[in-house]
Amino acid sequence: MTRNSETQRTMTPKTWGLLIVLSLLWGGSFFFIAVAVKDLPPLTIVALRLSLAAIALWGFCLLRGFTLPRVPAIWRAFLVMGVLNNAIPFSLIVWGQAQIASGLASILNATTPLFTVVLAGVFLADERMSPLRLSGVLVGFAGTAVMIGPAVLMGREASALAQGAILGAALSYASASVFGRRFRDLGVHPVMTATGQVTMSSLILVPLAFLVDRPFTLDVPTPEIWLAIVALALLSTALAYILYFRILSLAGATNVQLVTFLVPVTAILLGALILGERLAPQHFAGMGLIALGLAVIDGRLPRFLQNRLSNRTNGMPPPEAR
Repeated sequence: MTRNSETQRTMTPKTWGLLIVLSLLWGGSFFFIAVAVKDLPPLTIVALRLSLAAIALWGFCLLRGFTLPRVPAIWRAFLVMGVLNNAIPFSLIVWGQAQIASGLASILNATTPLFTVVLAGVFLADERMSPLRLSGVLVGFAGTAVMIGPAVLMGREASALAQGAILGAALSYASASVFGRRFRDLGVHPVMTATGQVTMSSLILVPLAFLVDRPFTLDVPTPEIWLAIVALALLSTALAYILYFRILSLAGATNVQLVTFLVPVTAILLGALILGERLAPQHFAGMGLIALGLAVIDGRLPRFLQNRLSNRTNGMPPPEAR
């Protein structure tokens, strides 16, 4: 399928519903982390998240009859993806959320597509940077600067490192997106790819957590913490991956990226309603600029404006008036 035909796939009510559920799952991950980080150290949270999610994904693969890859190169690729797409960003997000609000973390994480466009323009021959994409990236990063504020940019605020960690996680996610393109040529089912990378990253994080956090010396977590961990692993990781690839098959890569706009909304609402978090006006202004930049990069906004201009030039009423 060509890029143009993919971007023109119709979003049906079913795919919109699945997309909203996915945004709830991924937006909820910031809420679950905010709960778990009260009593558990970061690496322990990530290790539990990955190991439980790996078990659930393997169960799904067995039920669906997916074939286990036997080529060493594929497992090496799973290892790199596990580091870039799970181990590094999950750890940075949990560490950052120990110091900043979950809603703010989700907004900063929404810069992932901006980093992806930049890295793809550098490393992928068919994703070169166009003037339109460059303008979207500049608008998006301007929103990031507005959101984190001059005090943080100049290193005068305690949350500077925490916010930088979330941006580092977004950069790692973007690197994984660019690296992950090779799986199209390896012939591995996308759900098997998710299972492989989560498995490899859990094999790294579990022993690392034992060495660094020494979780066996900690007090037994409360039921509230365990519920947050289980929800983070089974809902926001295992189920979210399965749902993501389902939407990808139904609506295409461009449409599934719409979830980027919805995740911060979910995280902000959960943080405000349940955790009592509050965001400053600059955070919402920054989120608006990031959303505008993503809309420009995605192409929907330019196409919409072009169609409106074309209709007016031809003397036709706008679509909603016909």
